[in-house]
Amino acid sequence: MTTPAADGFRMPPEWAPHERTWMAWPSPNPTFDDPEDLAASRAAWASVARAIRRFEPVTVVCGPGQSAPARALLGPDVDTVEHDLDDAWMRDIGPTFVTDGRELAAVDWTFNGWGAQEWARWDHDAKIGAHVAGLAGARTYASRLVNEGGGFHIDGEGTVLLTETVQLGPERNPGWTREQVEAEIHAHLGTTKAIWLPRGLTADYPPYGYGTLGHVDIVAAFARPGVVVAHHQPDPAHPDHEVTKEAIALLRSATDARGRRLEVVEVPAPTVLEADGHWADYSYINHYLCNGGVVLCAFDDPRDELAAGIFRRLHPGRTVTLVDARTIFAGGGGIHCITQQQPKV
Repeated sequence: MTTPAADGFRMPPEWAPHERTWMAWPSPNPTFDDPEDLAASRAAWASVARAIRRFEPVTVVCGPGQSAPARALLGPDVDTVEHDLDDAWMRDIGPTFVTDGRELAAVDWTFNGWGAQEWARWDHDAKIGAHVAGLAGARTYASRLVNEGGGFHIDGEGTVLLTETVQLGPERNPGWTREQVEAEIHAHLGTTKAIWLPRGLTADYPPYGYGTLGHVDIVAAFARPGVVVAHHQPDPAHPDHEVTKEAIALLRSATDARGRRLEVVEVPAPTVLEADGHWADYSYINHYLCNGGVVLCAFDDPRDELAAGIFRRLHPGRTVTLVDARTIFAGGGGIHCITQQQPKV
């Protein structure tokens, strides 16, 4: 069976031009476990969609019969389509788009509810990647690797960030070796070198709510080739102080696919240490780059503007928009987690 890389496809970096952004509309499920939570989540998702729509088209996949009420919050210039859904994290359930510069293709990873966690439902979500790829007119490559879009980040020049507790975790890919995972990732993203972080943030694991078991896109992300933004928890009272200290040291010692030593830009965590009765994993790293814009998580925190200033310096020419992400984080993710870019071909 052929692979995207063998056919000349690769994943463009997030800062490359987009055709549109895909999102999914929150539906009743264990993540949004009462009507108030569901209503608040829909309002938060809509705020992100409207912020992105200032820069590029947005299509939101809604459950059957949910388009009309969704559009009341999304506004008339956000497109909607209907399909059966379980949850609302398009980064993870949607396809990963790749291109050869002339044609659009998509990787349909195997999805099992973030490691078959007991609260997750994925009968419908396991089919969303192929469905969205079809709506986009993309040639689809299925991968047997259990993986999600939030579990990796690429620089567009051959380097991919991964975490050991995701792709190598027994909940997702029992029996896979590091070499096998890297080969499958490279064959589908067009990358050539993996940089592994040992784990994600503390609240991303049981017993803390709806975690992913260590997605990298809340810990570190490329700002451009050779430059990584990294979550830094400065308070030693928080267990992520040691987690992020280790991750930052590892990134600083790493070289990318071109042989460059990485420049690491530390982004301090918000000042709040606890949320919803457990350690907070609030992070500015979980942002989204769209055409001419940066949509950045906000937490009504003194460090919101500090983070915005860092991203303005890293992305001159892009407008930084802060969107309150506390409700999204209560559901288990951030702005990056609910978005998926379709690159312009």
